[in-house]
Amino acid sequence: MNLDKIIFARKHPRDIIISPMFTEKTSSLLEKQNSYCFKVDIKANKIEIKHAIESIFSVDVKDVNTIRFKGKVKRMGRYSGRRAAWKKAIVTLPGNQNLSGFEV
Repeated sequence: MNLDKIIFARKHPRDIIISPMFTEKTSSLLEKQNSYCFKVDIKANKIEIKHAIESIFSVDVKDVNTIRFKGKVKRMGRYSGRRAAWKKAIVTLPGNQNLSGFEV
């Protein structure tokens, strides 16, 4: 039984990775640790994120760290609402590899 078929039976890799994140902090992570930041699906786990990055970019992934952000409560006059919660993944690659097209 193939593990890739079990993991991807639920989600397509492009549905897990929503968008890359480009900030000053992520550019310093790229230079110092060869790490890239992505906004990912809030229900995705580290194994799914790792397999999605490996299949989309054809690289090996050394480590995946995830952070969940709760949505902030925002007010417009007397009406109150909430921003959507989201998840960020910091993906570390081995020293000799990089993602093509991600030079900041």
